[in-house]
Amino acid sequence: MALPPERDGLFRAPQSLVLEAHVPSLATYRERYRRSVEEPDEFWDDIAKEFYWRNQHSGPFLKYNFDVTKGKIFIEWMKGATTNICYNLLDRNVNEKKLGDKIAFYWEGNEPGDSMKISYSELLHKVCQFANVLREQGVKKGDRVSIYMPMIIELVVAMLACARIGALHSIVFAGFSADSLCERILDSNCSLLITADAFYRGDKLINLKQIADEALEKCKDKDSPLKNCIVVKHLGREEELVSDGICSKSPPLKRLCQDVQTPWNSHVDLWWHELMKNASKECEPEWCDAEDELFILYTSGSTGKPKGVVHTVGGYMIFTAATFKYVFDHHPEDIYWCTADIGWITGHSYLTYGPLANGATSVLFEGLPIYPDVSRMWSIIDKYQVTKFYTAPTAIRLLMKYGNEPVKKYSRKSLKVLGTVGEPINPEAWLWYYQVVGEERCPIVDTFWQTETGGHVLTPLPAATPMKPGSATFPFFGVVPAILDESGEELEGEAEGYLVFKQPWPGIMRTVYGNHQRFETTYFKKFPGYYVTGDGCKRDKDGYYWITGRIDDMLNVSGHLLSTAEVESALVEHSSVSEAAVVSHPHPVKGECLYCFVTLRDGQKFTTALMDELRKQVREKIGPIATPDYIQHAPGLPKTRSGKESLFTLLRYTIWEASSRAPGVCRLGSPGGRESPECSQWGSAV
Repeated sequence: MALPPERDGLFRAPQSLVLEAHVPSLATYRERYRRSVEEPDEFWDDIAKEFYWRNQHSGPFLKYNFDVTKGKIFIEWMKGATTNICYNLLDRNVNEKKLGDKIAFYWEGNEPGDSMKISYSELLHKVCQFANVLREQGVKKGDRVSIYMPMIIELVVAMLACARIGALHSIVFAGFSADSLCERILDSNCSLLITADAFYRGDKLINLKQIADEALEKCKDKDSPLKNCIVVKHLGREEELVSDGICSKSPPLKRLCQDVQTPWNSHVDLWWHELMKNASKECEPEWCDAEDELFILYTSGSTGKPKGVVHTVGGYMIFTAATFKYVFDHHPEDIYWCTADIGWITGHSYLTYGPLANGATSVLFEGLPIYPDVSRMWSIIDKYQVTKFYTAPTAIRLLMKYGNEPVKKYSRKSLKVLGTVGEPINPEAWLWYYQVVGEERCPIVDTFWQTETGGHVLTPLPAATPMKPGSATFPFFGVVPAILDESGEELEGEAEGYLVFKQPWPGIMRTVYGNHQRFETTYFKKFPGYYVTGDGCKRDKDGYYWITGRIDDMLNVSGHLLSTAEVESALVEHSSVSEAAVVSHPHPVKGECLYCFVTLRDGQKFTTALMDELRKQVREKIGPIATPDYIQHAPGLPKTRSGKESLFTLLRYTIWEASSRAPGVCRLGSPGGRESPECSQWGSAV
């Protein structure tokens, strides 16, 4: 693929975008960045003034300690100030900015033709109704509510209703297993679960309520305080849907599911629509301190047990609002589409909180990028005239496989900015995205961030940053990166090592729920005085940052962070397995996939049936996203002198295996081989 006319390897935004941009040049970016790191209090206070505060902060704007040798790690932004994030996202937009009639979301269902829209006023009314429902159920400020739902409007309503009354939402991706849901409910001590009857993902029917019930049974055995489960009727018979007021006309065929039999326990289960019927559309918000907890979101940990990342009200609000505005160069007329599932941090920050804080109109998509055909994404872009589009490299690589023709069937003339999230994008995919999808007129914002950071920390700004394919370019405002060597020394100029950050930004996590020591150990102990990302990074001669991948025992599969220890634990729970080791392996679509080595107990044989059992075991313990692509029998795992598995030897073996076998076929062990399954988990992760 050819470089642009400059021939210097840098890609730049068209002049039409520069003229209307919030940050129109690299010089402007550098000046604002300088102020943001030298005068962080004043810089972020200016942004905070764009929001409603019931009371102003009473002490320092920012207090923090990043050095474990000097005491407890803490971060406090605007402590003492009170606000409500739901009020700022909805009431302020409806009443002060007069955006009540503006569309908040276009919802596009799994099946083409199954769609709806909701305005800011309508969303405010539904959120107030459900906030009143939560209060009727005894949920109060500081309580935790677990949400396990597909990508439907009610998911947004539920999370904002929690925020309105000061309860913490803990959203669990609807692709996770009953075991994973149970583990998260117990860890956060949730008092209520919200779910749906079922949903389709492509052609596959997911009986979500059934999985939720399995999780609740497991919770009951461990004395969980959770007493009720609220259920959205998303599928069901036509007459039920219409009579319940869920839809005004016959839904498409895929919503008429005669096979959905919703299990029901009248002592536990409550229908969403029945609770909403008589709920008031007015609900006074709970005024919260800027440092009150907003939500818990679990991310995989290198020790195996997921970490409950905690974000707080004030800092998260202003950081997601600012990053959304500047990274996507948002303007009031934009139609924005982020393909992420709300079960992941991208769906929290850049499908819900960030866009709504800016009064944006977004597309909320329930389906898959290649269902019912490989043109689905491009048809949606044309249907809603999407201007800003944000997706995962996994989805881009998947769609690349089908060539240019499905893309070119649709005009995509509305597109102005493209974005990527979840993992580093390889230059080939970047160029295809830029030249074919964006027709060389849409800058690509290749964003690096984490569940823990709350929002973008390394990213281009569309009109300001000359782009290099595969580079996350420069830090966002207020973010100060450094690259350290193994001894903790900062490296200057061109360098490669550990990516760390030297000072906090408002959206950084505050703790691991219920385990602050784990927070300190994971992110601050290795290099006192720095936040440690766990990622490797290199900086080139021009100062551009390039993410090289995880340094800890984590894998990035389709943009999902997975713990090797968690997968290993699931494998050794099988009665035939005595030891297991999991390493990364390159994958043409997912970027990385799981290559698992297992040692069997005496007398056990490695068979195709056993491989299927092991794959099923991992799916049931963690979820489909963790299903191994390769399982290799290893009569004895190579060990280091300390007795640990030698991951270097195993990685070297997988590379040799990849180069010695036929493309697309993997040997899953000594008995024989099978082909790797098509990647069905696309950008739901991001």
